[in-house]
Amino acid sequence: VQLVESGGGSVQAGGSLRLSCEASGYLGSGYCMAWFRQVPGKEREGVAGVDGYGDTEHANSTKGRFIISQDNDKNTLYLQMNSLKPEDTAMYICAADPGLCGGMILSRQYDYWGQGTQVTVS
Repeated sequence: VQLVESGGGSVQAGGSLRLSCEASGYLGSGYCMAWFRQVPGKEREGVAGVDGYGDTEHANSTKGRFIISQDNDKNTLYLQMNSLKPEDTAMYICAADPGLCGGMILSRQYDYWGQGTQVTVS
């Protein structure tokens, strides 16, 4: 499975961005996918996750501002980010796992990771 993120960039506080993660390879029907973010010197943080049945989970830090969604026809995962804050600045990384979701926003769930796309909020 390969994951390629896009959509990052620089934005002013209060603005919006939509990230995309295109997945290639077979994940099956009971997969788990998520967005994480990482700042140098800090642990990777789970932002939002979704499984193959459409259930989602959002971290408390982003709930109400970020929305995860997927387009199964396009094998693409999205993260709509609204009301961005400077503390949202990070590398945003897409993750996937073909197994059942034991913890959607726990990094140990995932075997496959993208390279990331940088989001900078000023």
